[in-house]
Amino acid sequence: MKTTSAAIAGLFVTCLAVLTAACGGGEGDEELTFTTGRIAFVSERDGNYEIYVMNADGSGQTNLTDNPADDGALVWSPDGSRIAFVSERDGNREVYVMNADGSGLTRLTDNPADDGAPVWSLDSSRIAFVSERDGNYEVYATNADGSGLINLTNNSSLDAAPAWSPDGSRIAFHSDRDGNREVYVMNADGSGLTNLTDNPADDGAPVWSPDGSRIAFTSARDENFEIYVMNPDGSDQANLTNNPSYDSVAVWSPDGSRIAFDSDRDGNREVYVINADGSGLTRLTDNPADDGVPVWSPDGSRIAFMSDRDGNWEIYVMNADGSAQTRLTDNSADDGGPAWSP
Repeated sequence: MKTTSAAIAGLFVTCLAVLTAACGGGEGDEELTFTTGRIAFVSERDGNYEIYVMNADGSGQTNLTDNPADDGALVWSPDGSRIAFVSERDGNREVYVMNADGSGLTRLTDNPADDGAPVWSLDSSRIAFVSERDGNYEVYATNADGSGLINLTNNSSLDAAPAWSPDGSRIAFHSDRDGNREVYVMNADGSGLTNLTDNPADDGAPVWSPDGSRIAFTSARDENFEIYVMNPDGSDQANLTNNPSYDSVAVWSPDGSRIAFDSDRDGNREVYVINADGSGLTRLTDNPADDGVPVWSPDGSRIAFMSDRDGNWEIYVMNADGSAQTRLTDNSADDGGPAWSP
């Protein structure tokens, strides 16, 4: 993506390294599938990055954070009641949590080093995050009220991109402790560390399937970044995308049957979807601008994404087949990092 997208993705999308053909892809030509719920996002419309929320049709856009520092990297609690995010309001990046209406703001971390990339456990009781308070990036976990802080990785190498298993018993992450970036898994208390990928190329950005039976990740082992999947023990690793272009930002559909992702295989960044077994590849967006960072609606019927097709980054939504692409935000500042409420 372009420089602005990298800035949004770096702080304002949760820690990650985003397709017309037979499915349509026209903008507003078909009727959107009705989906309730809300979409939180990051906007620069007030002169700095703030967290906003809107209805799924783009109405009711509301600023939740409203302060002069940058806020972003937002993630909903699985019960939909709270939002964890990263803010620089205290002079460096810290992890905060607030109620879904912006009330009840609480700072969870408080130290001079940067903390970021928060992710919730499925029961909404704990938050894993990344911190460099020990001189390098490590994976930490804390209770949702800030108590019970623990360094889970505790070594001199880079550890990042934590992802809770659906049952909350394990955390996948990537680390370069063996000389290159690999995907690891550990128990939720940091014990039982296992290298799942173990090859000379970089692997990272693990994402659990909704039922916990598979892990999607990004690998450069084929000389470019591709989307792979594997079993939680590291077995049965398979390249799903398998082409010479860049593929990344894997996002499982709620039923686990499909994966949406970014690819520049057609000359610019577009949103694609593929079945979990690698079949049925479909490009959902098709325009000369960059489209990316797809997120599924909770019922799997729609996908929100960000696009600069109108000259700056805005948030769009489309049906899961790529039809009825509709712009939800419309202002001269950048909007990005959409996150659908549970």
